[in-house]
Amino acid sequence: MEIKSFINVIKKPHPHILVESRKKIHGWWPGRRECTAERLLLNPYNGCSFNCLFCYANALGWGHFKRFREQNIVTVCRDFDQVTAKTLDRLPAASCGYLSPVSDPFQPVNQKYRLSEKLIQVFVERNLPIEIITKGVIPRDVLRTMSRQRHSFAQVSILTPHEVLRKKLVRGRGAATTTELFDNLKRIKQQGLFAVLRIDPIIPFVTDNPDDLKNILTRAARLSVDHVVASVLDIPLNIRADSLRRLRSLNPEPPVPFEELFGEKIGYSLQARLDYRLRIFEFLSKESKRLGFSFALCMEFEKVNRVVEVPTANGKIKKVREVGLNARFMRGCLNCEGQDIPVYVKNRDGFRFKPAFNCAGNCLNCATAACGFPGLAMGRSVSGRKDFSIRDYLALFKGKQSNNNT
Repeated sequence: MEIKSFINVIKKPHPHILVESRKKIHGWWPGRRECTAERLLLNPYNGCSFNCLFCYANALGWGHFKRFREQNIVTVCRDFDQVTAKTLDRLPAASCGYLSPVSDPFQPVNQKYRLSEKLIQVFVERNLPIEIITKGVIPRDVLRTMSRQRHSFAQVSILTPHEVLRKKLVRGRGAATTTELFDNLKRIKQQGLFAVLRIDPIIPFVTDNPDDLKNILTRAARLSVDHVVASVLDIPLNIRADSLRRLRSLNPEPPVPFEELFGEKIGYSLQARLDYRLRIFEFLSKESKRLGFSFALCMEFEKVNRVVEVPTANGKIKKVREVGLNARFMRGCLNCEGQDIPVYVKNRDGFRFKPAFNCAGNCLNCATAACGFPGLAMGRSVSGRKDFSIRDYLALFKGKQSNNNT
């Protein structure tokens, strides 16, 4: 919750406002989840001037994201690094930081405020790993700082090998060119970091050409990239009309009408038909194996012909079961982001953390709680939802969910 904002809009490098924040670190969103490992999600910027054509942030119709959607104004949480530092210092255990799941950490406003660099420093100083994901140019000092921290890694999102098409998909200023995106991957490996290529999302009948996908994978293989993550575009229900209009602007005559292709509702989104998605994933899985990558999907589900009873506040409702596709396609890795990052527990000095012994970090599927905190096992939380929050981490400290063996 933001406690104070300045109404003055700063015009450069992109229209933005500054706020002082009580923003909290949080875990994965509630509801469906395939993310095997816990993460501390960090969003120093609300809104992103890269202006990707199918940015999922456009579906966030509240708070600062609503302002961005309606007025193209980015909100900068200028003290978020300090808030994060104070939060981490209270925690008995922590997972890898994730910078950032919604707005690009290296968009132009970051060049002015460097909140992403400050957040990375906060984690590294405390011996905590952090990951980045970007369509921008990664600053060299970022990679040098991250290389000092075991288990830190970087993900680069590449939608297409064609620069002309990339500009149509990533419409704002400041995003990396296709050449710069591949250079990101090269520099990540040169710093000794684990490198992840994300082909995410694949846009049906726009970026799904097999030769283009193979081109991206082959170029990544030459750079010794470690892991590939993929997904197919889904359409949030509340921006359905805009999304379909944009798809038609890119391909007015698709082999299958977009309204027909996106005919399956899963959660709050429309998904491409299962047979289409399976063909894409089978192709990528096969090519990844041939080129030596481990491979996983991101938040891809199917409905199965089984109805389950789901408890609610008003009793139980019947719901068609949704099953993640990673059980079928994840290969060469235990965790969907490609490497095993243990939960970190607070050291005796009360400041720095250390990796939990014999922990693979796959909390969602872990029944043994090698980290020493049974409350993390199987993705449980105080609320009963699979979205571990700061409240849940603090509950570990109070002994509500842990055996306190740190």
